Amino acid sequence: MEYKTLSNGVKMPMLGYGVFQIDATTERCVEDAIAGGYRMIDTAQAYGNERGVGAGIKASGVARDELFIVSKVWVSNYGEGKTYDSIKQSLELLGVDQIDLMLLHQAYSDYHAAWRDMERAYKDGLVRAIGVSNFDPTRLLDICTFAEVVPMVNQVETHVFWQQHYAHENMENLGVAHMAWGPFAEGANNFFQNPLLSEIGEKYGKSVGQVALRYLLDLGVIVIPKSTHKERMEENFDVFDFQLSDEDKAKIAELDCGRSICYDHRDVQLIGGLLNLVKGQIAAQA
Repeated sequence: MEYKTLSNGVKMPMLGYGVFQIDATTERCVEDAIAGGYRMIDTAQAYGNERGVGAGIKASGVARDELFIVSKVWVSNYGEGKTYDSIKQSLELLGVDQIDLMLLHQAYSDYHAAWRDMERAYKDGLVRAIGVSNFDPTRLLDICTFAEVVPMVNQVETHVFWQQHYAHENMENLGVAHMAWGPFAEGANNFFQNPLLSEIGEKYGKSVGQVALRYLLDLGVIVIPKSTHKERMEENFDVFDFQLSDEDKAKIAELDCGRSICYDHRDVQLIGGLLNLVKGQIAAQA
């Protein structure tokens, strides 16, 4: 395993297992992933599977201090006091006393108030590190400017078709680690049949997915590939025994489209639907 040392000194694995859109099989998948060598699991309140993640961790038999657990506060739980309480609920669902990394899931609603609760949870020892997700460079600069504790991680859509070089440079300037969601581009653009990645993979005896993960790791990006199949989980983990040549990396760099192809946060109609959903969730909590 390769590691990233966060700004507060916490060591974070560079590769973990993501559980987005996994429901009934979460416990089994997490147990399989840990058995396959993964030590970081990434979940979120919005995924609805924190309890399953906790059950999988318990069933794995691996000591808690060997694992790195990531979760995210959903937008409907933003607000002073409210965010703090939601973190305590996540702890209960996960069955742990401390979360290794807690993120704000989106840069909407009163994320500054939510961040103050994140800082409180960090100071109280409920979490070892705090960060954000889906914060574009200006939103990240905004929160870093006014925060008492600067976010340690920003998890954003990152893959070979959107390599996020500008955002990455901004994160490095702010001392924030770059974490990718969707490292396989959610399968878009015929990702797994990409001719260039396939050609490069043949050279190293690796799959398209392994080449893409190795490329992102070489850029210093933390990755959380997802699969519900044990064999694919093991394949995705097997990326530490080869290095891409500079020539191959230069070719992969040319795949960058410079824009989202999974979930475009600049799409007003798309985000409007998300925000209306959140409003409904807040109303239901009242």
